[in-house]
Amino acid sequence: MSTEIYLNSKIIGSVDNATDFIDRFKEDRRKGKVSTDINIQYKEKENGIYLYSSKGRVARPLIVVKDGKSLITQKHIEQLEKKEIGFSDLILQGAIEYLDAGEEENALVAFTEDVLTKEHTHLEISPLGITGLVTSLVPFGNYNAPTRLNAGSKNQKQAIGFYASNYPVRIDMDVSMLHYPQIPLVQTLTNPISEYEKHPSGQNVVLAILSFDGYNMEDAIIVNKGTIDRGLARSSYYRLESVSELRYQGGLTDEISIPDKEVRGYRTEEDYRFLEEDGIISPESKVDEGDVIIGRTSPPRFLSSMDELNLGQTQRRESSSVVMHGEGGTVDFVLITENEEGNKLVQVRLRDQKIPEIGDKFTSRHGQKGVIGMIVPSEDMPFTASGITPDILFNPHGIPSRMTVSHLIELVGGKTAALSGRYIDGTTFNSEKEDDLRKELSSLGFRENGTETFYNGRTGEMFNAKIFVGNMYYLKLKHMVSNKMHSRARGPIQLLTRQPTEGRAKEGGLRLGEMEKDTFIAHGASLLLKDRFDADKTIVPICENCGQIAVHDEYKNRDFCPMCEDSTVSNVEMAYAFKLFLDEMKSMGVLPKLELKDKY
Repeated sequence: MSTEIYLNSKIIGSVDNATDFIDRFKEDRRKGKVSTDINIQYKEKENGIYLYSSKGRVARPLIVVKDGKSLITQKHIEQLEKKEIGFSDLILQGAIEYLDAGEEENALVAFTEDVLTKEHTHLEISPLGITGLVTSLVPFGNYNAPTRLNAGSKNQKQAIGFYASNYPVRIDMDVSMLHYPQIPLVQTLTNPISEYEKHPSGQNVVLAILSFDGYNMEDAIIVNKGTIDRGLARSSYYRLESVSELRYQGGLTDEISIPDKEVRGYRTEEDYRFLEEDGIISPESKVDEGDVIIGRTSPPRFLSSMDELNLGQTQRRESSSVVMHGEGGTVDFVLITENEEGNKLVQVRLRDQKIPEIGDKFTSRHGQKGVIGMIVPSEDMPFTASGITPDILFNPHGIPSRMTVSHLIELVGGKTAALSGRYIDGTTFNSEKEDDLRKELSSLGFRENGTETFYNGRTGEMFNAKIFVGNMYYLKLKHMVSNKMHSRARGPIQLLTRQPTEGRAKEGGLRLGEMEKDTFIAHGASLLLKDRFDADKTIVPICENCGQIAVHDEYKNRDFCPMCEDSTVSNVEMAYAFKLFLDEMKSMGVLPKLELKDKY
C-alpha cells in the first residue's frame, strides 16, 4: 500500500515504503543534502507523509540520538570550550537538528543523558529548553506549579526597568523607566546569556513574611516608608503628544502657531502661557490637564457651505494639542521634523515622576503579585534582633494555596548571596541545592531555615513566632494607580446616544452593570438604581391614538401628532437609546407603535 506525500499540504507524490523514505530523508538532511529548515512528519492513521517548509513555524534544536547514545561527544564539548567549533558546525555535522511541532510528534525526547534508552530519538540540549526566554529567568522554577511559572513569566514582561540605553533620544509612547535598577542576587543561566545586567527590571529588597495589622491581606504588601524615601521603585513615566500640519483641498493647511484671538474656539490666554513664539511649548515646563502643548489652527471643517472669498483668519478654528484629562507632568523633549508627506511634524515628550503609593502593583518573579496596602513609617515597622528593618512585608497566606516553594527558596538564597557576597545560581532543574544554601547560611551565623526573632516596632515587644526573612528580587509593574484613578460626577456625553463618553481619557462615566445592580439590591438600596440607570433619560411626546412619536412646537408651545388631526399627546419618560432604537426600526421599514396605559 503506497503512502502519499504532501508538501505544505499539497500532494506531490507517493512512496511504497514510508519508513525507509523518512529515514533516508532525515539522513540526507543531517548530511546537508536537504535544507535543515524542512521538517517531516508521518501520520500513521492517515498513512501520509507531511513535509513542511513554510515560514512562521516554531522549531527548536535537539541533540540527535542513535542507538541510545548522544551524537554530541566529550570531544565536541572540548572543542566548543576552546571555541574551535560553533553551534552552526554541530548542525552541519548532523549532531543537532531543528524539530518543529509536526516532527516532534514522531520523536521521543530524553530530558537528560542518564535516562537515554534505545527508543529515544533526541536529547534536550538543556532541560531548561522546555521553558521560554522569560520563563527561564524565574529562579528555582522546578519547585513551582506550571501555572505559577506562567504567571511569573507574564509578570516579568510587565515590569518597569531599564528598557533601552538610548531612551533620552527615543520617542516612545507610554513607557516607564526605573531610576535605580539592580541585578538580581539569585540568577539563572539565562541572566548572563541574555545580558540581563544591561537591562535589569527590579530591585533587591529585604522581605519578611508577616501579617501586619491586616493591611497586607488579599495579597497586598506593606512597604517601609524609609525605603521609598531612599528611592525604592522610583520611576519616570513618558508619554507623547504629536501634531502635524495637514494639507486640505484648495491649498488650505493647518498652521502651528499661537492661535489669534479671532480664531473660533479660542481658549484663554492662561491656557497658552507656556507656548513660545513658534507655538511650541518650551522644554522643562510643568503642565497640567487643559494646558496647551502645541498651538495649531485649522481651516473650517465644512468648506462647501462657505463663500470661498470669505476664508480669512477669522474663519479658522482652534485645533491645538492639549494635555489630556488626568494627565500632566514636565515637558522632557521637543522634536520638530517632517512626516512621510513632507508636512511639518512636532512631537513633544512629557515626563512624570512616579513615586510608589498605595495601589501601585508589585510582584516577585514567581507570580506573587499584589498592590501596596499601606506605607508604614520606618519606626513603626517590625525589626529583627540584629536591627534589620524589612523593606516589604509579604502576607503568609499567599504561599499555602499557590505552593510557590521557589518564592521561599529565593528568600534563603538571596539572604545567603547578600551575606556571602556572591550570586546564587537558581537555574531551573540545575540550581544550587537547598541543603547547601541552608548549610552556608548556618555557617554565616544565621538560622539555617531563614527565620529570625522579630520585635514589634511600636511596642518593642518580641514576637512569639520566628519570622521568615530574607532578600528577594522585587519588580514594580507598569500598572500604577496614578495612571488608572478615575471618577466623574457629570461630564461630556456622546452625540448619538446621549450616554456618558467611554474611557478615562475622555472623562468617561463609570459603568454600572448587572453585578453592581445586584449589590445595590442586596444592600437594600434598590431605589438608588432609579438614579443610576437614567444617564440618558429623555422626555418624548407620544400620540395616544396612533402610538407614534409626536412633535413639540417650541414656538407655539404645543404638542401635536403629524399623523392624527385631533389626538391627545402625552409626555413619556424613556431612555434616549430606546428612542434611537425606535428611529432605527423605522429606517428599516418597520413601524413600531407605543401603547400607552395609565400607571394607576
